[in-house]
Amino acid sequence: MSHPRWRNARSGGSSVVRKPTALPAHIVSVPRALSKLGYCSRTEAIRLIEEGRVTVDGRQVRHASQRVDLARSVLAVEGRDIVAERPVYLMLNKPRGVVTTRHDPQARGTVYDCLPRNLPYLSPVGRLDKASEGLLFMTNDTAWAEYLLNPASGVAKTYHVKIDRVADSALLAALAAPVAEGGELLSAIAVEPLRSSARSSWIEIVLTEGRNRQVRRMLAAQDAEVLRLVRVAIGGIRLGELAKGANRPLEAEEVMRLRSAPTSWS
Repeated sequence: MSHPRWRNARSGGSSVVRKPTALPAHIVSVPRALSKLGYCSRTEAIRLIEEGRVTVDGRQVRHASQRVDLARSVLAVEGRDIVAERPVYLMLNKPRGVVTTRHDPQARGTVYDCLPRNLPYLSPVGRLDKASEGLLFMTNDTAWAEYLLNPASGVAKTYHVKIDRVADSALLAALAAPVAEGGELLSAIAVEPLRSSARSSWIEIVLTEGRNRQVRRMLAAQDAEVLRLVRVAIGGIRLGELAKGANRPLEAEEVMRLRSAPTSWS
């Protein structure tokens, strides 16, 4: 049975549009529940449901849209109850040339190749495209990840970018202003020059948004080509000396700092 999100109520010959009632945060779809519990991705959960391998309270799940109560329902895959994994927070120095996905149809290297095999299912917090590198968080704490990704949280992401031209004052001013591109308004909260040679420059760009390929699109709008793009910080957490392809657990203080000081990038 379909569940309409909007309803029209007729009264005295007129239509009144009512907003849908928001569901409690613990009432989620089965794929989202399996993701929140740290078992698998939503895409993989849908596949498991289609194969008839998922039950809720002993009953087979037939539709991925089915909702469950995370506080009360018992989810199982192939008869094994799924319980929440311990929270894991890692920082990874993503190498250039690998993709931010678990399974790649083109058989390219992925960020999961950089992680130990004995970890619970972890999701990347945001993405870096294949040609980009640098700081990437991996976690099974979906609420923490959603907070960092929500533009309203104002968590700053800092990038060091090498471009194919000298970053003069005109270019820096253009990058500091909002750019209309692809039907979206792209903006940075800070743009600073780092160093220049005769034919190229390094600049620092700080965002609180995370739109698809945002830094590259902003620079392309100014006819500047990106030669290298490195994310060096998220919030107050910097990449530091972490080697390419290496990872380390975040300290408890670092996890909390990302919640409490979102706009710090120094």
